Amino acid sequence: MTYHLTALVTILSILFYLATAVNVMQARHKFAIRAPATTGHPDFERAFRVQMNTQEWMMIFLPALWLFAIYISDTMAAGLGAIWIIGRIVFFIGYSKAAEKRELGLVIQLVASLLLLLGALGAVVWRLVQ
Repeated sequence: MTYHLTALVTILSILFYLATAVNVMQARHKFAIRAPATTGHPDFERAFRVQMNTQEWMMIFLPALWLFAIYISDTMAAGLGAIWIIGRIVFFIGYSKAAEKRELGLVIQLVASLLLLLGALGAVVWRLVQ
């Protein structure tokens, strides 16, 4: 079995994370927030939280994505992974405007993550009891 689609989604998620890091670097420069400071201008703080929140979720998303691909389907994993990335983009856009506008993106990526995680868990347990 090949996992080309899941590999592609993995690369795209890493590229998205890299984009959030570049956004933080640009915000540091724009608002004169010198490292290691993580507070200052609210626009910088939101950019920083988008990056950190993405990193926090990637620790859940990536293993769940790959386990789902291995135990269930590369195509379905990649589809759910693409939805996760869309959710992160919606989160990024909303949170960049105001903290209150991040919820839709959070819900989208949360649902995709839970489907990947619970699907993988179900498939692993199913195989263990077979």
